[in-house]
Amino acid sequence: MKKIRTDFIQLLILLALGVGVILTLVLPGLGDSRPRQSVTSISVILRDTDTTLWSNTRLGMEQAAGELRVELRFLTLSQTNDAAQQLRLMTQELEQGANALVVVPASDVLPGEDLPTDAVVVSLESLLPGAATVVSPDNDSLGRQLAQAAASDWKSGPVLLVQTAPENAAMIRRLAAARQALEAAGVPVTEVTCTAVDLETELEALVTASGARQVMTFEPSATVSAAAAKEKASLQAELYGVGATGRIAAWLEQGTITAVAAWSEFAAGYLAVERAVQTLDGQSYGTEALPFTILRGEDMYEPDNQKLLFPVMS
Repeated sequence: MKKIRTDFIQLLILLALGVGVILTLVLPGLGDSRPRQSVTSISVILRDTDTTLWSNTRLGMEQAAGELRVELRFLTLSQTNDAAQQLRLMTQELEQGANALVVVPASDVLPGEDLPTDAVVVSLESLLPGAATVVSPDNDSLGRQLAQAAASDWKSGPVLLVQTAPENAAMIRRLAAARQALEAAGVPVTEVTCTAVDLETELEALVTASGARQVMTFEPSATVSAAAAKEKASLQAELYGVGATGRIAAWLEQGTITAVAAWSEFAAGYLAVERAVQTLDGQSYGTEALPFTILRGEDMYEPDNQKLLFPVMS
C-alpha cells in the first residue's frame, strides 16, 4: 500500500512538472500585443540609386521593424527617378507576397490603376494616389523658409533654382514656394531643370551662364551633387539645400553648404513603417507634417540639431 501511495505521489509530481513545462511554453505568447503569426513583410522602394542618401531613414525603419515584427526588403532603382521601373518593382513586390509597400515616389502620377485596390502603400515626401498616408514635412513651408534664408543673405545677382525631379509633387511645391518667396522679397530668380546626377558636372556652367551668386536645390541627391561640384570647381556661389546625411552635415560644417532644410529622417523612417503596420492592423492614426529646421553651420551642434544630423550618436 505504501509503495502504491509513493508511486501515486511521484506520478502527481511528474504530471505537475509536465503541466508546468507546457504553461512555460504557452504563457509567454499570451502577453504579446499582436497575435503570433508570420512576420509582416514590407518592401521599401526608393527613387534613388544611392542608398546612403537614405541611411538615417533606413535606421528609423529598422528600429520600427525590430519592435513591430517586420521584415524589410530595400530596393533601389537602376536610374534615379525612373518612374516606370519603380512601378514595376511595386507590382513585383506585391505579387511576391509583400504585405505593404513604403515608397519614395519618383512621380506622383504613379501608381494610377496599376496596383491592386487593396494594396497598402505608405509614401515618403509626397502622396501617391491610393496611398494610405504620406510622411513628409510641409513642402510649401520648407521651400518658403529655405528661400527666406537665401533672401536674408542676398546681395546681388539672381538666385539659381535647380529642379531635379520635375515629376515629383514635393519638389515642384518646394521650388514654387521658394520662387514665390524670393520674388516677393524682390530677389531675381532663374530656374533650370537638370538631373541630380548631371548637376555635379553641369553646375559650374549653369552658374556662369546665369550669373547666379546663390544656388538652391530641393532634394538631398541634388544637394550632394551641387556641393561636390562647388567644391571641385571652387565656386563662390552660396548653396542652399535639403537633407541631413553625413556628407551634407560635413559640407555644412565646412561652409560649402550655407544652409539646409533638415528634419529627423530617422523619425520619418520609423513612422513610415509604423503607419504601414497600423494600416494592415486596421488601426486609425492621425497625420501631421514632420517638423523641420533651417540649419546653418554655426548652429549645427546645438543639442536638438545634432539629433537631426546624427541620430545614432545622440
